[in-house]
Amino acid sequence: MEFQNYFPIWNKLNSDQKDLLLSTLITRTVKKGTVIHNGGNDCTGLLLIKSGQLRAYILSDEGREITIYRLFDRDMCLFSASCMMRSIQFDITIEAEKDTNLWIIPVEIYQNIMTESAPVANYTNELMASRFSDVMWLIEQIMWKSLDKRVAAFLLEESAIEDSDTLKITHEAIANHLGSHREVITRMLKYFQNEGMVKLSRGTIELADKSRLEELSDQ
Repeated sequence: MEFQNYFPIWNKLNSDQKDLLLSTLITRTVKKGTVIHNGGNDCTGLLLIKSGQLRAYILSDEGREITIYRLFDRDMCLFSASCMMRSIQFDITIEAEKDTNLWIIPVEIYQNIMTESAPVANYTNELMASRFSDVMWLIEQIMWKSLDKRVAAFLLEESAIEDSDTLKITHEAIANHLGSHREVITRMLKYFQNEGMVKLSRGTIELADKSRLEELSDQ
């Protein structure tokens, strides 16, 4: 499938705008672990994902990571075009969690179309509002939800993403997603194992009792 099938408001563009987009698009394939966008000084462009999975995260002053959202097939990333949004005061890093095929829309091209097209401007505003809602939800989780509940929720989310109850993920990776320390996550997972909710082996976590994890995450 081509770009036209992935860009949600393609049919609301005029022919000149369509031609401009198609003639300036950059197609890119990135391997798992590749950093695509690194902070506010990096203006990569808008990313539209054809297939794969990306992770957007921020770094604390101490170097701890915390995931603010993840991107999947057909998702658009605006924060990779940070130079288009001068009001953003935090640096976001975007990394491929899986091998990913994507398109990059140059910032100046998108801005030009956005000034001409009300549907594109409206779509951009809605997308921006959705991403900021993700950030606000994350802040709420950190402030009001204990770590055991957040770990349980993360394991369930990861299981849904991978469509498997056996997760190939390290304790370090979970810590990076949740803004915690590996040692803390390890202790929490060992507690989950003692309670019969998970089974741990090297590099693998098996969800042994999803109903109890769901109960915990919903409390």
